[in-house]
Amino acid sequence: MLPEHLLLGGLVLLIVVSMVRGARALAQPLALGVIGAAAAAAFWLAASGLTSEPFPGHFSVSPVVLVVKGALLALALPVLLMGRYDFADDQAGAVEFPTLLVASLYGLSLLPSATSFLVLFLGLEMMSIPVYALIVLAFRRPQSAESALKYLVLSGAATATLLMGLSLIYGATGAMSLSAFALAAGQTDLLVKTGVVLVLLALFLKAAVVPFHAWAPDTYEGASVTVTAYMATLSKAAVLLVAVQLFAGVEVGGALVDVLAVLPLLSIVWGNIAAIRQSNLRRMIAYSSIAHAGYLFYAFLGTSEGRLEAVMFYLVVYAAGNLLAFAALPPNRDDATREQMETLDGLYHRDPWSASLIAVAMLSLAGLPPFPGFTAKFLIFKSVVAAGFSTYAVLGLVGSFLGLYFYLRVIQRMFMLPSTTPASPADGAFGPRVAGVLCLAATALFMIAPGWVLDRL
Repeated sequence: MLPEHLLLGGLVLLIVVSMVRGARALAQPLALGVIGAAAAAAFWLAASGLTSEPFPGHFSVSPVVLVVKGALLALALPVLLMGRYDFADDQAGAVEFPTLLVASLYGLSLLPSATSFLVLFLGLEMMSIPVYALIVLAFRRPQSAESALKYLVLSGAATATLLMGLSLIYGATGAMSLSAFALAAGQTDLLVKTGVVLVLLALFLKAAVVPFHAWAPDTYEGASVTVTAYMATLSKAAVLLVAVQLFAGVEVGGALVDVLAVLPLLSIVWGNIAAIRQSNLRRMIAYSSIAHAGYLFYAFLGTSEGRLEAVMFYLVVYAAGNLLAFAALPPNRDDATREQMETLDGLYHRDPWSASLIAVAMLSLAGLPPFPGFTAKFLIFKSVVAAGFSTYAVLGLVGSFLGLYFYLRVIQRMFMLPSTTPASPADGAFGPRVAGVLCLAATALFMIAPGWVLDRL
């Protein structure tokens, strides 16, 4: 549990720093060191081949689990670097942002190791609760409080639904182990089937799958760019980790096939269509994330053997692409206009570096070869076809083509339209620039050596 212990120790130190006058500037470097050390510890333990179960039946680690944990913690580093712009030393949130982020990451780090409903629920809630505060932290627009309230209420409803479903499964099986979900998924008793469906619907709500998606665009727009980046990537990854843990060993069949096919397919189609109409980049990414949630849940139609590999590769590729797009946004202290599409017009002529990074992110998210988003989608649909659901695979593939328009429209505006916005000073934008370089390096790795990455998942 070295990664978790490092995060917990860092959290205590950050709380101490927040109480010391004149120590605010230490918060972000300290958080960077703590998260970097936790990620390095996870990779080091994975390289050593460690397999252990410190809390039998509740918490275990293996090389694959540790690689997943290290990758998610490493992806939090660009988020923290982006926070240097939104939460500078002289602004509100300079200490609170890294503290809440580390607290949320502690819950996130528990999820890959969870082997019981108890630890799974604790990890998910410990990850989610700090996000409620992050949304309204140093908010720059009036709707931030409304967005946080929507997220709080709907996330609370999802939590209640999840607990109800888990209670029914526990009542039927008498076990708290995650394997009880696989056992329940194969039963025909009405109460047990209700528990399985409730758990699945709770995950759909937390991942913003249609028709449980309405909170996502408003929440993404109301939070700061950095917090939106965290919610759209690592927070969504946490929900899919829960789903992967629950569906381990489950061969999907019967009515469960329709639930896992129809709603994700609607998410793919509606998310891509709604994104076309957006004039705000963050709302566009919110709707595209609804479509990506559909792709990810499509993977659960596939065989259990290839499910973890396909989902985890998709998650890291999707997270790197989204973080790259957010990190490369041109700096602007007016948060309401920073991500408007008009602001991107002619961006290449005044900031070629940012325009190029956003273009790479858009092409990867669109799933065009040779970018890693293509490999990620290929793995998903390959798994679905291998499981015998060719019709659903074709329908999902056709729905994915709808997303090409709005991704390519962003590139067209940056490179082919004249610039209508004067160049903004890049004061305080060093952190986002470094974050962009890190995400670009990760995207290049996934593009050049996807096999090397897949061998470690």
